[in-house]
Amino acid sequence: MLMKKSLTGYEIKQLLEDVFSNFYSSSYGTIYPTLTRMEKEELITKEFVLQEGKPNKNVLNITAKGRDCFNAYLQAPLEGDSIKKSDFMMRLYFGEFVGYDKVIIWLKQVQEESQKKLDQLFEQYSLYKDEMHPAQIICIQIGIEEYKAKLTTIAEGLVSLEKLVQE
Repeated sequence: MLMKKSLTGYEIKQLLEDVFSNFYSSSYGTIYPTLTRMEKEELITKEFVLQEGKPNKNVLNITAKGRDCFNAYLQAPLEGDSIKKSDFMMRLYFGEFVGYDKVIIWLKQVQEESQKKLDQLFEQYSLYKDEMHPAQIICIQIGIEEYKAKLTTIAEGLVSLEKLVQE
């Protein structure tokens, strides 16, 4: 993110929660220690900015060493993807131990959350598509298709389970 412009830690956190959340999991507990480590390794610098009427902020900038490190990462062979830890998927797998009604509740909850995330992706895409690099557009489109597939599978699963409940 710092390859394009200087940002604060808060702005980085917001970006990670926004577009990046669809394919990268992070938290304050990982972001700030990572930024501190990157500063110690001289990959980024921190500039203290005084603000009138607002809290002061630390603006982060990437260094030449940081750019080299990032470019080396981009040129390295792709690593295999890993699925984010999913409490839902773990519980769903063992759904036979809680009964259909509980599984249906879980499915409906995740269906609602997934629809919200899909709607957010559509909104982000419509807002930023004119500014996005084609690779970023492909990334968002993959996220959109993954959510669509998830929603289709959940809807079909709900129909199946609701039929079983009626029987």
